[in-house]
Amino acid sequence: MIKVLIVDDSPLIRGILTEILNQAPDIKVVGAAADPYQAREMIKSLNPDVLTLDIEMPKMDGISFLRNLMRLRPMPVVMISTLTQQGSPATIEALEIGAVDFIAKPVSDVVGQLKGYTQSVHEKIRVAANARVRAFKALANQSSHAKTQSMQFKSGAVLAIGASTGGTEAIKEVLIKLPANSPPVVVTQHIPPIFSTSFALRMDRCCTVKVKEAETGDELLPGHVFIAPGDKHLKVVKKGNKLLCELDDSEPVNRHKPSVDVLFDSLLPFGNAVYSALLTGMGSDGAKGMLRLHQAGAYTVAQDEKTSVVWGMPRAAIELQAARQVVPLQEVTNTLLTACKK
Repeated sequence: MIKVLIVDDSPLIRGILTEILNQAPDIKVVGAAADPYQAREMIKSLNPDVLTLDIEMPKMDGISFLRNLMRLRPMPVVMISTLTQQGSPATIEALEIGAVDFIAKPVSDVVGQLKGYTQSVHEKIRVAANARVRAFKALANQSSHAKTQSMQFKSGAVLAIGASTGGTEAIKEVLIKLPANSPPVVVTQHIPPIFSTSFALRMDRCCTVKVKEAETGDELLPGHVFIAPGDKHLKVVKKGNKLLCELDDSEPVNRHKPSVDVLFDSLLPFGNAVYSALLTGMGSDGAKGMLRLHQAGAYTVAQDEKTSVVWGMPRAAIELQAARQVVPLQEVTNTLLTACKK
């Protein structure tokens, strides 16, 4: 039984979440706190497996509480977030601090109307209960890494990265180590649309390379990173002698849009010019695409179990024998760049 503590200042939200979570046979709400101070005492007495945490609360906001919690008593946390332009930077910050995932703030009629929402909440709580959480420590900017700074890279090389749960912080650790002359990078992370914009802006501020949300027609140039929008598939296409981003509004693949498989499959024509990595994430999106890339001559890397928040997507790739190398997160950047250096 997964024990959940709800932390939210709204009695209505506490009631809705309690009703939703208690519908699952393997999840039990053991308590509900109105503020972080109450939550702190309830964590000590109830020892929950997972915390749901609102961002905006009186006395102490959710971000401050999360930062203290992940420093002193790391545990799985799922943020309750408004999926809005205003809510997205704080949610991205929460993921950076160590929250496993986030769910949309429920509305009063959600229990009766949205069966899919209830299933999604149950799934995220189950994933969080089994996630690997680490004590929060600010990640130093390692973009001037001596290992990579002086490298020269093969002309035409492209780096491709896929991730899901736990991926925003994993991608950050990969991107901040890229030198200014890095081969172009394309990224698919499972994330809602507004959040992908905030994520790209946040990455651009902390990286040496230029990071942006991908748009159709963007040219893949060295020193640039393109992140798939949260509601479109990202593909790479060749026009003349240029490689360009192309956004695709077709149906979800593996229940995801954007899908890592779609990105990886679009790179198949470029074979051994592709250097791909599959990072932490729930499910298996990207595993079959990585196998096809591997068979086409691409260099393929999977994140190892120990450093993955959720070892789903990388494990699926390894089981298919799609990964040429399995490495800890801190070695992903250097592994990819070393493989494609001149």
